[in-house]
Amino acid sequence: MAVVSVKHLFEAGAHLGHKTQKWHPKMKEYIFGSKSGIYIIDLQQTLEKLKTAYEYVLNISANGGKVLFVGTKYQAREIIKEEAIRSNNFFVNLRWLGGMLTNFNTIKQSIVKLKKVEDIAGPEFDYVGVLKKEAVRMEKERRKLQNILGGITELRKKPAAVFIIDIKREFIALNEAKKLGIPIIAITDTNCDPRGIDYVIPGNDDSAHCISLFTSIIASAAIEGRKIYETKVNEIKQEKDKERAEEKKKAAAAAKKKAVKAKPAAKAPVKDDAAKDDVKAPAKTEAKAAKKPEAKAAEVVEEPAAMVAEVVEEPAAKEAEVAKNETVVTEPVVEVATVEETKKAEEKTEE
Repeated sequence: MAVVSVKHLFEAGAHLGHKTQKWHPKMKEYIFGSKSGIYIIDLQQTLEKLKTAYEYVLNISANGGKVLFVGTKYQAREIIKEEAIRSNNFFVNLRWLGGMLTNFNTIKQSIVKLKKVEDIAGPEFDYVGVLKKEAVRMEKERRKLQNILGGITELRKKPAAVFIIDIKREFIALNEAKKLGIPIIAITDTNCDPRGIDYVIPGNDDSAHCISLFTSIIASAAIEGRKIYETKVNEIKQEKDKERAEEKKKAAAAAKKKAVKAKPAAKAPVKDDAAKDDVKAPAKTEAKAAKKPEAKAAEVVEEPAAMVAEVVEEPAAKEAEVAKNETVVTEPVVEVATVEETKKAEEKTEE
């Protein structure tokens, strides 16, 4: 927490409450006394409560949460806007629309409409290509929506906490936050009811100086918490990057091992094939050696068979030749016989 003492609070006028006729009995425990018809707030309690609220906001921001700053009274508008923008949080500083938290889906439609008009207006709000009368109407609508919803255009879910100035004026925001169970941090004056507020900061909610002091402290807590959150996120990212790098190294090492194992595995089949060829070679030679004697035996068996066939064929051939010769010898005998017969026949005739 920034260095804040009772003196700083006193100089800011945080001890000044409302008139004694306008006080709330539930604020009695935070009242030190009265002077000139005005209640004086106990600044020791204010300082303690402020430290508690500071730590809470710090923890919220350190976990990535954001705070919604609410203050629509005239002296608080610019302060709320500046501190919320400085701490990168949401704010409502002109008017709290009913249902801004409880009926946020409807509010989203107005936010979408605002963004569409801004897109048409362009970066310099020139409304290029739009008729002058239409451009005037759209610019008027844009300014209205920007004033009311400009601080919550990036709001996507309910805020982690709500910081309210003057809960008596902002009772609608207070009730909606209660309904949704959102923690409430509020500056409570002597005329306010502190019941239902999670983190009460007793103090003057009318002085611009006092509002600026309280708001800047809460915003500083949010900034410090955001730094812690960013360091955590960066550490987590670095750890993830290291894990990914280690996983990549392990994957590369595993791939190398697989490649090394795959190379001898590819050579091994070659050796096996060679061994198979070596085994097959003697088997082939043995088969050939076994086939050669079988072939020789077949030849030996075939040769006597051929010889027998030749021996059998030779007498048959000789008999055939003899038969031919006989036929050849008999034919002239037949011819001679006929000649003799003719001669005898001729002799007979001559006689």
